[in-house]
Amino acid sequence: MTLNARPSDTALAAHDRIYRGLRQQIMHGEMKPGQALTLRGLGKAYGVSMTPAREALRRLVAEGALMLSSSGRVATPELSQERIEELAALRALIEPELASRALPRAHLALIDRLSAINTANAEAVARHDAVAYVRSNLEFHRTLYLRAQAPAMLAIIETVWLQLGPTMAALYSRIAHNEPPRHHRLILAALRAGDEPGLRLAVRTDVTQGLRHLTG
Repeated sequence: MTLNARPSDTALAAHDRIYRGLRQQIMHGEMKPGQALTLRGLGKAYGVSMTPAREALRRLVAEGALMLSSSGRVATPELSQERIEELAALRALIEPELASRALPRAHLALIDRLSAINTANAEAVARHDAVAYVRSNLEFHRTLYLRAQAPAMLAIIETVWLQLGPTMAALYSRIAHNEPPRHHRLILAALRAGDEPGLRLAVRTDVTQGLRHLTG
């Protein structure tokens, strides 16, 4: 598969639609690790020519959401234990800072919204729905981090989530869980109390211990 051709102007809207759709599926773990994608398959699925499909794949490869092999095969990442630990370390560095920056803007309506998302997360756990679990878990974090008003840091952490998405869902689906991450409750408590050190610790523990628990 070649990804070198430039899209025409008429393909831009279609390319963006494919890009956003695939990006969401990858981040939420709707695709398995190592799942291959083809221009022909994407064109058929989205009802478009190969040009917008090619440009969408190029963007996702650049973000690390997809891997391009020397043979031209495009697939979702298959992460080693070392790679997972590296990405967890990035989360532990960046996400507590985002949460800290969000704290001064964490009004009651935001906390109520986060509580509602956490309820949806608990429901996904009860259903053993891996994709809904990953989706609601990331929505919880992203909703908080948007209040940080730090778009560069948020963009970086979203590339980490993209790389982790398929592996997170695949690992979660193999492990029986009966309750949502307890650290979300600690995050909510720290937000209500305006406890910045407690918030940092709760976020850091949530993003690191969660991955360690999943990978054993």
